[in-house]
Amino acid sequence: QVQLVESGGGLVQAGGSLRLSCAASGIIFSIYTMGWYRQAPGKQRELVARIAADGSTNYADSVKGRFTISRDNAKNTVYLQMNSLKPEDTAVYYCNARENWEVWGQGTLVTVSS
Repeated sequence: QVQLVESGGGLVQAGGSLRLSCAASGIIFSIYTMGWYRQAPGKQRELVARIAADGSTNYADSVKGRFTISRDNAKNTVYLQMNSLKPEDTAVYYCNARENWEVWGQGTLVTVSS
């Protein structure tokens, strides 16, 4: 029943934009901290952006000024707006929900071509 479903990944040229969505079900969405993480091949999963229940946000230094995380509690959805994409942003992007426990989505692939 608890499920996070990511969408919006795909292929984009460097300098372009992409918007990822994560739809949550089976949780009281409004009280959860939501996050986006990414994992490139052969690398550890890393935090990209996070938004708390009160709307406060934090970002990895590598994406500050380019990515924006937001949430729509009425739609149980968190978004990641990605602008000025770079090839280094290529990764599988995962949605995460955390309260006093944690759930992960299956991921969506973002590929940025040079």
